[in-house]
Amino acid sequence: AQQGHVREKAYGKQRIYFAAQVSSAHGTPLGPEPSPLTPHLPQEQLPAASDAELRRLDGDIAALAAQVQALQQSIRQMEAELKELNGSMTNPEMGREIEQLRQECTSYTERLERIKSATDHVSPEEKAKARSCFRLGLGGGGGASYQPLYWATELLEAVLEGYPKSKKQFFEEVGIETDEDHNVTLPGAV
Repeated sequence: AQQGHVREKAYGKQRIYFAAQVSSAHGTPLGPEPSPLTPHLPQEQLPAASDAELRRLDGDIAALAAQVQALQQSIRQMEAELKELNGSMTNPEMGREIEQLRQECTSYTERLERIKSATDHVSPEEKAKARSCFRLGLGGGGGASYQPLYWATELLEAVLEGYPKSKKQFFEEVGIETDEDHNVTLPGAV
C-alpha cells in the first residue's frame, strides 16, 4: 500500500487492501479516488499467479476448510459434553443425595421391622373373607354387578323419607341425573 501497488480503505479500526482497478475504456480508476500520495497501479500490472501456485492455494484452502470443519465438530462435541456435565450432580450434591437416600432406607427398614414385630396381624381366613365381601360389593361376582347402584338407591330413599319435596325436585337440587332423564334403559337381567 505504501508503494502504491494496492489501495487501502479504512473503516474505523479496520483496514481493507485491494488492487487498484482501471477501466480499460477510459484509463480512469474504478472505485474510490486514490489518495494523491499513492501512485495509481492498474490491476494488469500486478504479478499473475501461475496455475501451479493457484492449485496449491486451492489445496491449502481445501485443507484449511477441512480443519475448520473438524474443529467445529470437535467444538460441538465438547459443548454437548459440557452441557451434560453441567446437568449432572457435583460431588457435594451427590453426597447429600446419598445421605438423604440412606436416611430414607433406614426409616423404611425401621418401619418394616415394626410391621414384622406387630402381633395384630390379620389371619388368612379373615383376609379371604374380606376379599370375597369386597368382590361381591363391587360387582366381582355374578348377579351382584348393580350392588353399588342398589346401595345408592337405598341411601337416597332414606334421605327422601324426611325431605318435604318430591324425589325429582331433590335430584334437581342435589344435581343427580337419572337414566330416565337421558332415556337410557338398562339391559335385562341375564
